[in-house]
Amino acid sequence: MSDKPKVKVLVVDDEPDIVDLLTYNLKKEGYEVESAEDGIKAVKVASKFVPDVILLDIMMPNQDGVETCRQMREIPDLKNTFIIFLTARSEEYSEVAAFDVGADDYITKPIKPRALMSRIAALFRRESKKEQEFTQIKIKDLIIDRTSYTIDQRGTIITLPKKEFELLYFLAKNPNIVFSRDDLLQNIWGADVYVLARTVDVHIRKVREKIGEDYITTVKGVGYKFDLN
Repeated sequence: MSDKPKVKVLVVDDEPDIVDLLTYNLKKEGYEVESAEDGIKAVKVASKFVPDVILLDIMMPNQDGVETCRQMREIPDLKNTFIIFLTARSEEYSEVAAFDVGADDYITKPIKPRALMSRIAALFRRESKKEQEFTQIKIKDLIIDRTSYTIDQRGTIITLPKKEFELLYFLAKNPNIVFSRDDLLQNIWGADVYVLARTVDVHIRKVREKIGEDYITTVKGVGYKFDLN
């Protein structure tokens, strides 16, 4: 186990006490840790450090966490990085905005270090299970490649953010089966991550914008399916 590289975590928060608390507990668990006190610096540090996990505050000076997350998701080296929002804000629009720009989890303050460590570990467990699945699906005129998170659509390569890709991949793996929003939340985000059902609608809309309307069908009052017809 000692031969394995340490998992790298970037802590982004403008409150020094929170940074110190998280850094102490993360290092205690064996993580390699870097930190940043605002969003602009965080993007620069993340580009060089290339963390496996980013713990990101929303309310920060200079640049808020939502915009910071959006910029990070545009960096190719960070496409598989887990981004967990840590915030004192619990309004629905803040949560939807966080998942809309590519967050993997959303945790409200005050932060309980042990619970946070469990959430991080759960993200890696789910990812490990996904990696054991088939890496490529060929369906209709799409080749959905899990290793690169890309879609080959009649020779055109489309790159999707992680959660949008996972949503499409899951539906394509189970064609013509209707899944409710709750089913999709459980399978894509996991039972231990609390996500609003509206987040699924936002991600479906974004997938359709990129690959077209002819693949994912809305079954009114029930949910969504990948349509083979």
